This record gives sequence, structure tokens and C-alpha cells, in this order.
Amino acid sequence: MKTIMIVDDEKVSLMMTEHILSSEYETVSASDGNEALEFYSLHKPDLILSDLHMPQMSGYQLQQKINEIAGYQVPFMFMTADKADETESQGFENGALDFIRKPFRADVLLKRVGNILQTVEKIHGLTKAASTDPMTGLLNKARAQETISELCKTSQGVLMIIDLDSFKLINDIYGHDMGDKILIRFAEILQAVVRASDIVGRIGGDEFIAFCKNVSDEIVIDKKVRFINKILLESAQEFMGPDMNIPLGASLGCVPVPVYGTDFEKLCKMADKALLNVKQNGKHGYLFYSEVEDGAASLMEASTNGIQGAVKILEERNIKPGAFLLSFEQFRLIYQYTVRLASHNEADAHLLYFVIKPKEGAKLAEDVAEEIFLSVLQSSLRQSDAVCQSSRSQFYALLSDAELYKKENRKSIYERIEENWQAEEISKEYDMTMESFCVK
Repeated sequence: MKTIMIVDDEKVSLMMTEHILSSEYETVSASDGNEALEFYSLHKPDLILSDLHMPQMSGYQLQQKINEIAGYQVPFMFMTADKADETESQGFENGALDFIRKPFRADVLLKRVGNILQTVEKIHGLTKAASTDPMTGLLNKARAQETISELCKTSQGVLMIIDLDSFKLINDIYGHDMGDKILIRFAEILQAVVRASDIVGRIGGDEFIAFCKNVSDEIVIDKKVRFINKILLESAQEFMGPDMNIPLGASLGCVPVPVYGTDFEKLCKMADKALLNVKQNGKHGYLFYSEVEDGAASLMEASTNGIQGAVKILEERNIKPGAFLLSFEQFRLIYQYTVRLASHNEADAHLLYFVIKPKEGAKLAEDVAEEIFLSVLQSSLRQSDAVCQSSRSQFYALLSDAELYKKENRKSIYERIEENWQAEEISKEYDMTMESFCVK
């Protein structure tokens, strides 16, 4: 039910007006401007019906003060016994939506108040439509940027640029309708992890922006990111089936405000740098801008030290025995490069695909089994090979040496992996299957 605040210093008039309006609305009564200011902060009425001429503070002055408190034009309707036309004219010039003269009929007052509230609802509807992303219901790019830009100037918190990982594969494999369902669900997930005082919007495609007010503890962001990725994956499997093996997730670039300033555009660039760093290092996580400064400095150093500096940046450190363990996206890039190489050099490589499944009565958790199998796979292959886990219980290996991995050798490679897997106690509870594909 809509709430109307009635402000009148004449007690009888105040009681009569309240009696008329209380039949259809919640009412709050104030006997002067100061009391009205106090009540406004408590009740936030949908409309204020105020007497124009009151001691200490006029209706015009009250309107101005309330608009300053609210930060926008609050719907006002004035009432007065003054017959002068200029009084009515001045009321409209000050932003009043209507004007009624005392004494008034009950039906006329109810009709005018009803008309005002209908008009306000239409205005709010148009404003919301102009500010909202039609698909997700979040703020659109322009409104989100405008709102967060203002918050960056006045509030402490964390600005976040959020990007979906591997979303293009959803559209490519399952179609754009499924992609839209994922975007809508992701928007719901984002709304679930932010408070009413926070701002979240969609800035285009699968990219989003958020500002969490009064957040400075990284643990808070860490919990939010873990929740987002967990629920997003569960939702994707709900929509596309439990065998969905696309590594869908979310990456976040974060920057603390005002630690790195209050300029929205500069802060966004910092958050973008942090996001890029997450994307290049495994995805499905977050990074604060302060953590990537050293990396940026190293790149600057490389530019001044020439090729030697560049080599130091690019080379792998602490090389471990066994195959090169990668994230799915990193593996995908190497696979694509291998396909290009094979097509030009008439060489070939081999892609192996593994699945492990629990046997009936298996007690050991799947994540433990996955960790053990990945270790077995990595240690069974050479440093020139690459391996990754693509999704729950599914793994890839890319065997790069065509001479060593000719057809007569592939069986022995499988046997070695099988033998090492059977040596693990966990193999009694999990079955392993493998398929192979020759890359040419």
C-alpha cells in the first residue's frame, strides 16, 4: 500500500485530511516542517501532501529540504486556503505535481492523489526501462557506470569487473538461447551475493561490473567468488546435463576504492588489468590490482632490457618432471597452435581423452580421485606433453612428439598410464576409460 505524509499546522484540517486518505492509503501525519523532515527519513512516503503556509517553515521550504535529503524530486502536492492565482503558479514552478484549495471534497482529493500516484508510477517505469538491461534486469552499461562513478567519488569499497570464462563455447555448442539462460542465471547469482546498498550492472555481452560498498577485506571477495563459481557450474549442469564439460566460470578483476583514487575511468583500467591477469593464469578466480603491479613493472623492465629481459619474463621457472600441467583454456590454446603446426609441417600429434567414474559402492570422494588421476597422468608422460582437467572427472593429454608416438607406441603409452593408475589404491573404486585422436 502507498504511503502518504500529510503536513499541516492546523490540527482539525490535519485530522480531516488523514481521515479521508486513510481509507485507501497508509498515512503519516506531521504538524510542522521539522516534524515532517524527521518522519520523512523514517517512513520514505510515496507522496507528501503539505499545507503551503506554516509557521517556521513553509511548504516550499519543506519541499526544498526534503529534495536535498532524498537527492531527487520527491512527489509533492500542496494544499492552501489562499485564493490568489500566483500562489498556485508558484507552487507548480517549485515542482509541485498538483495543487488543491481548502476546503476540499473527499472524492476530489482522493481522485487527485490517485492521479498523481499513477503518473509517478509511469515515470518510474520509464526511468527503470531506460536504466535496465532488458535481458538480465541488472542496470545497463550507462546507468551502472554513472552510478558507480558517483560512488567512487564518495564511498569506500571495491570496484569489480566480472567476466564469464568460456561463455562463447556455450553459444557455439548449445546455441544462443542456452547462452541467454546462462546470462540470466548469472545475473541472479550476482544479485544474490551483493547487498541492497551495492551496485551491479551488465556492461556488455558476458561482462559485468559491480561496486561493493564498505568492503575492504579480501576474504569477503574470496567467499563471493567461490560461491559465484560453484553455483554457476551447478546451474550450467542443471541446464545442459551433468556431462556438460565446458569449463564455465567467472573471473574478477578488483580494485580497492579510494586506495587507488576516485576517478572511475582510471579505476576501471586497473580492474581490467587485474582481470586480464586472472584470465592468463587459470581463470575462475579473482585478483586485486595491487597484486599485479609487480608484473606490470617487470614488463616495463623487459622493454628496457631488450631480448634478454623478454626471455626472463617468458621462460618457465622451477620446471617439474612429467607433462606440462595447464588450465583448460591454456591447453586449448596449445592444442589450436599444434593443429596449425601439424597442418603446415605434415607432422602429427595425439590427443588423449580420459574419463574416470566411480564404481558401485565407491567411498572415496570424486575430487580426491581426480587429483590422484591427474598426478598419475602427469607423471606418466614427458615434459614435452601437456595435460589438463577439463571438467568433473574428465581429462586431456596432448602428446607432441610424432616420431615417438606413432601407432605402434600408443598402446604402450596407454598401458603405462593404466599400470600407474592400477598401482594406486583408489583404482579399486574408480574405472578409467580413454579415447585417442590423431591431430593432423
